[in-house]
Amino acid sequence: MKTSNKPQISINKSNRRDFLKIATLSAGALGLMGTQGFSVNISESRAKEEKNNSGLKLTVAGYNVNRVKSLVDGRVKIKGCTINFVQAGIGDMNTNTFSGDQTYDVTEIGLHPFMLAYANDHFRDYTLLPIFPLRIFRHKSVFIRNDRGIKKPEDLKGKTIGTPGYSSTSLTWLRGIFQDEYGIKPEDVKWVISNKDSSADAAGKISKQEQVNPKGVNIIKGTAGLDESELLITGEVDALFHAAEPKAYIDGNPLVDRLFPDSRKTERAYFSKTGIFPIMHAVAIKKELLNKNPWLAKAVFNAYSEAKTMDYIHMKKLGWVYDSLPWYGQELEETRALMGENFWPYGIGPNRKALDTLFRYSFEQGLSSRKLTIEELFHPSSLELIESDA
Repeated sequence: MKTSNKPQISINKSNRRDFLKIATLSAGALGLMGTQGFSVNISESRAKEEKNNSGLKLTVAGYNVNRVKSLVDGRVKIKGCTINFVQAGIGDMNTNTFSGDQTYDVTEIGLHPFMLAYANDHFRDYTLLPIFPLRIFRHKSVFIRNDRGIKKPEDLKGKTIGTPGYSSTSLTWLRGIFQDEYGIKPEDVKWVISNKDSSADAAGKISKQEQVNPKGVNIIKGTAGLDESELLITGEVDALFHAAEPKAYIDGNPLVDRLFPDSRKTERAYFSKTGIFPIMHAVAIKKELLNKNPWLAKAVFNAYSEAKTMDYIHMKKLGWVYDSLPWYGQELEETRALMGENFWPYGIGPNRKALDTLFRYSFEQGLSSRKLTIEELFHPSSLELIESDA
């Protein structure tokens, strides 16, 4: 039996009237612009719910991104809990969870590092919930020297590719996509691991799970003291696979280009073909805490879902006003037309293909010791959680 939660995510024409009602109430709670019709109006049921949010005290860690912001600032509650939200980089959250003090009860986590900790290190202190705070199409994450004859993906065969972390989630997705879509296997190139990362300030420490080097692949260390961007500029590597934009690209170095000049077009075509929106991060929760409080999985899931819904409402109603992008509204419309109203879904059902694909990539690339399954990584109480009554 499926467990549904509110607020309802689907905003198709059949229930648009209900959605607009939710939108009016939520936008009022946001206190946006003081526009007529957006007055704060907390319902009686919401008031009663807030009285119950005082029992379990949780420390929650993550990025303060728009789809989580309402949870961070307290507009959305985890039912039955009071929370202290800690903002941290993903590297620091990974390290705290796998080998640190484990001070976070609920934490954003790198999905592939968690997979490797579970499969290779018998890590069982935390379990996953099907909440995905970060997901990114990765074709934009390939950078090349434009004087090495690299015009298309197949030209990378036999080349040297630099990266600051071989087994990160983003790199595992990229290698899998290149093998599936372009026939380039990890063994077909030489990999150079940089000693530094030009984007390290944003991500934090690199956990050991992001530094797994499989057998049968040519992997060497780059020149000491050089980050991945400097490896590209000095010519030590021909290309970069990197989750963030390297400094040389940000600085506009004339030697550096993206492999896919119109990465948006390429990524939209990839989604149209595969239906996959690559997942980077999930949410992990202490297993002992969840075993003692089995209701907590649904409460946490509902809170993250509600926070995301409030972001959807803001994007549709007023995002174009507050954001500086001139064609913000058009981009939102085109995204919804391609990917659906709930284009950033939580729950196992709409994400099963993406999860199974990453599990396959990890095993095929010699990173995880065995092919993992959804049922073992995600807590049983979370497997049937969905975001609508449909």
